[in-house]
Amino acid sequence: MRTLVFATNNKHKLEEVQAMTGESFRLLSLADIGCFDDIPETGTTFSANASQKTRYLVERFNRDCFADDSGLEIDALNGEPGVYSARYSGSRDMDRNIALVMDRMKGLSNRRARFKCVVSLVMDGQEHLFEGSIEGNITETLEGDGGFGYDPLFKPLGHELTFAQMPPQLKNSMSHRALAIEKLVGFLKQ
Repeated sequence: MRTLVFATNNKHKLEEVQAMTGESFRLLSLADIGCFDDIPETGTTFSANASQKTRYLVERFNRDCFADDSGLEIDALNGEPGVYSARYSGSRDMDRNIALVMDRMKGLSNRRARFKCVVSLVMDGQEHLFEGSIEGNITETLEGDGGFGYDPLFKPLGHELTFAQMPPQLKNSMSHRALAIEKLVGFLKQ
């Protein structure tokens, strides 16, 4: 069985991806390898940030690993919040981030947006990138109280519910992260 480090300490995320990879791979968290560092994310793209995390782990721990970076891109805001999604308002307070997006979207007719995720895998010294995205629209008001982050203001195309209104299984079956991880798992199983 091959071992891979997933650049996360989110146990739920780790278990979810482990279930997708099956018995062929054993996934370790950052804590499992003794990494308690605040891994830098200074890139200007999701790919750059995901790659920065994997390079950091390979350089310091010499382990095959993968990392992801994701966020919300809004066409009318020239792709913002983008890689700054988690700290768009200058802080990591999601209520403030959401309020800023809603304020900047007031009166705009173009509501098109997407959630995007990029996974960087470094295995045997080679990097492979996998991308997942889902198109949708920004709602005029917040709808729903499930999910996290920008979920209450994002309605995927072809759906009447925001991510925050959807049952977790439905959201997770179509999310940007799930699509990128599916590509990663497909590659690993080859």
